[in-house]
Amino acid sequence: MADEKQIVRWHHAPLHVFVPGTVYMVTAGTLNKEHVFRGPERLTLLQDCLRLALEAYRWELRAWAVFSNHYHFIGRAPEGKCELGLLIKRIHSDASRGVNKLDGIQGRKVWHQYWDKCLTFEKSYLPRLKYVINNAVHHGLTAVAASYPFCSAAWFEQSSEAAFRKKVESFGCDRLNEPDTFDPVW
Repeated sequence: MADEKQIVRWHHAPLHVFVPGTVYMVTAGTLNKEHVFRGPERLTLLQDCLRLALEAYRWELRAWAVFSNHYHFIGRAPEGKCELGLLIKRIHSDASRGVNKLDGIQGRKVWHQYWDKCLTFEKSYLPRLKYVINNAVHHGLTAVAASYPFCSAAWFEQSSEAAFRKKVESFGCDRLNEPDTFDPVW
């Protein structure tokens, strides 16, 4: 098993461990929690950068939520070599260039850090899936997650089977220890 892991040594915390073919939850935040992606145009830009990068790197996207100062996604990494850090760099580079262009700014540092968690057990995966899907409600941006246009809640309702949705909803999220101390706005 140690052969399959790609340990990426980072000059700061957290340590990132990559295991091909495994499901991950990733959270990233803007520098100083600034609301760089405020408004529908910028949120759409971030959502598109996230989805296009995951598709380009052949990740299976399972849930996402983007906000003015952070995002979450859950995805299954492809088999074989595909460093998580390169995926995140692509998302952050594309989103930074795009938002800086919209704001008429060159070279502004947009992102601060990202955190990832390898989800290898159903009891770890399903509560986090619920958490990401319902994150807009958690942050008080909407009463119904599916009405927030910058997340996967509506897609999840339409594309998953009723029994699976019920199973996901049966899990609690209150004891998850995820880095989400952000206060986003639209």
